[in-house]
Amino acid sequence: MSMDLGGAKGGVKADINVTPLVDVMLVLLIIFMITAPLLTQGINVDLPNAPAAPLDPTDNEPLVLSVDREGNYYLNIGDNEDQPVDEATIVERASAVIRRNAQTPVLVQADETVPYGRVVTGAVLLQQAGATKIGFQTDPSTSERPRRR
Repeated sequence: MSMDLGGAKGGVKADINVTPLVDVMLVLLIIFMITAPLLTQGINVDLPNAPAAPLDPTDNEPLVLSVDREGNYYLNIGDNEDQPVDEATIVERASAVIRRNAQTPVLVQADETVPYGRVVTGAVLLQQAGATKIGFQTDPSTSERPRRR
């Protein structure tokens, strides 16, 4: 009883069958293509990590919407930058800046004690004005705060 392992007929195959691997990869690709657009709902916001890396220097001065402790909005454009502005003025001025130059960086700078809803309202106003990417300014301090659980 001798076994012929390397014979011409009925021998052991040393080839790798990659067809199942390709099938699995195609199924995973289809799943990711379907689910990726579903994950980008809501406000388009580029959130920086704290401490965040500085923005690349550009020739465009950023449009900054500031929110103080009382929830008042301020824009860094216009005649009186230190005077609070209402929501209609924000949309009007921001849309004028974005129409003039669509590449203008748009940033939101808010006091850490401001309610989250007030910050989101400001970001929505900027989105209504035509901003497609909105960044949040953070304090570039190197000290980390302990996370709350």
